Amino acid sequence: MNQPRGYTVYIVEDDPSVRDALGLLLGLQGYAVAMFGDAESFLAARRADWRGCALIDIRMPGMDGLALQKMMLESGYDIPVIIMTGHGDVDSARNAFRAQAVDFLEKPIDQTKLIAAIEDAFTRQISAQESENNQSDFSRLVATLTPREQEVMQLVVAGRHNREIAELLGISARTVEVHKARMMAKLQVACVPDLVRMSLVGRNK
Repeated sequence: MNQPRGYTVYIVEDDPSVRDALGLLLGLQGYAVAMFGDAESFLAARRADWRGCALIDIRMPGMDGLALQKMMLESGYDIPVIIMTGHGDVDSARNAFRAQAVDFLEKPIDQTKLIAAIEDAFTRQISAQESENNQSDFSRLVATLTPREQEVMQLVVAGRHNREIAELLGISARTVEVHKARMMAKLQVACVPDLVRMSLVGRNK
């Protein structure tokens, strides 16, 4: 199984036998694994450049799994989380999903469901990383626009037509077309919907 390069499953589980069994299982499936006995040791070790997903037990001494998940979400630490428990209940599952858990797995863990959840988590992070990279590239391109081209871009994104933009900026419609064409070329977007999509992504980050 070809796993994304640099992606790791971070197992946070206080039961050594369960932790070791999961590590062995995932290692045999080709996953890179890092293991922690409690939430505190995971938080102390975590780094901003970690990629992969966290497989977190819900009941642990000290900080429990849901509290760890909530702290990660609130701090902007965006590694996807899979919650596992031997004491599954509806309220816990609901709280986990509210905090954007990828899945909520009951022990004994079903291998097929676990692998599917990890693959889903990796896919989510890969997509988020690609979106972030694309937006970073877009932001750099926006910085190459002249002030007038940036004005035209903002009005195009706002849904204004060329004649409206011309009136607002006090220039001719033909001049608007020239600025718009240059702006689109510099931003490497083929159509207005692509321009709007990229602008909205940047606005929501």
